[in-house]
Formats: sequence, C-alpha cells, structure tokens
Amino acid sequence: MSQPVIDKIMVGKPQTFGNKDAKHPMDREWTTGIVKYPVKGNIWVGKTNLGEDGQADLKRHGGPEKAIFVYTVSHYDYWRKKLQRPDFSVGAFGENLAVKNINEDDLCIGDVFHIGETVVQVSQPRQPCWRPARRWKIKDLALQIQQEGLTGWYFRVLKEGEIQAGDYLQLQVRPFPKWTVAKCNDVMHNKKHDLELAARLAACELLAPNWRNTLSKRAEGKGKLDIRNRVIGPNE
Repeated sequence: MSQPVIDKIMVGKPQTFGNKDAKHPMDREWTTGIVKYPVKGNIWVGKTNLGEDGQADLKRHGGPEKAIFVYTVSHYDYWRKKLQRPDFSVGAFGENLAVKNINEDDLCIGDVFHIGETVVQVSQPRQPCWRPARRWKIKDLALQIQQEGLTGWYFRVLKEGEIQAGDYLQLQVRPFPKWTVAKCNDVMHNKKHDLELAARLAACELLAPNWRNTLSKRAEGKGKLDIRNRVIGPNE
C-alpha cells in the first residue's frame, strides 16, 4: 500500500448563498462554511482550526474534536458516476484535507499520525448533514453518504504546527485496531438494534464525546435518535 499523503489543503470563511424570498427550500438563503479553497504552501494547524478556516455553525462544526475534516480523493470517482455530476470534485464536501492512499477502512479511532510539524488523532467519523445536499441541490445526499459509509473523518490536534500539501500521514500509534472508521459508521448507522455493540463502542475512550454519549443512550434504551433534522433539515 502506498504511503497516505495530503493531496490538497482547503480552507474557507462562512458565506451566504441563496435568496431569502425563494419559494423552494433548496434555493432559500443560508450561511455556510462548506465552500473551501485550496491553500498553497504551509498552513498553521491549531487546536480547533486550520489556518483561516471558519464554520458558520460552531455548535455542530469545528472545535477540538472536529478541528480538521478529512476526505479521500478516490471517493470522488464513485460520486461522479453515482450522481451523474462531472463537476463533483475534490472539495465538494467541504473537507480541509483531501488525502490519497487511505480511507475509512484503513484507520481507526485513536490513531495518531505525524503530519509535517503536527501530531493529530482520529476522533470520529463525520456524520453528514443537510448542508452538502443544499450545496449540490440533492435532497437525500446526506443519507447517501451515510448509507455508503463514505463519510470521511475528523482529526483532533495533539501538537500544533505547520503542514503543506505533499506531507505524508505517518502512523505513530494505534490503540484501538478493531474500531475502524468504517466499523464505527456501521455501528452507528446500520446496527442500531445491537445494544451490546453500541455499549462496546461507547466505551472507547478516544472516540469523540458526542458519539460516546449517543451510543451510551442507545445502549441504555433511552429512546431512538431522529436523524431527519440532521440529514434533511430545512431542505424540505
């Protein structure tokens, strides 16, 4: 297997799109940080952010557990064919790092990577929301991402520093080899009735707290999680 590497680094500030008077939900005004632009040269990686990157919804995006959103370049070949969208290319999902030679099956919760001057750790898979769907005018896009398991993942930052495109992702530590990002997605989205499995994943102390809380509640039988607000939201 080839060495995992950063293909592109992308950042962007929140922007407002659409028309507040539009009748169709997909055309209404909204503010988002999903549109990112490639960065040349070195960029600073902080504990909660990447360079000048910004998020519109700080409750659900950014912060120490979601400091860097990572997505695999090779997934875009699949999406272009499936969605019949030749314009669907790197950056379409608002990722900060577009990477090659690694995907959701290849890395695990708690994995520590040395990248450039930084040290980062896998914190959680991305849970897709309604924003990519709004951007691309595909109402069920979040559900498709979730069902396919091609979600990408987040890094928390253990050591700040600079990175650049072309830097390798060098694995240092793998404390939970059984909890790949793909396996976590499967537990969260496809095996909702397996309470024992939910409890086991919730016990993984390096999984992001929001995931652990959701899985703990599921394991305790404390009601079902309604995902419609997340995946469809104001798009209908």
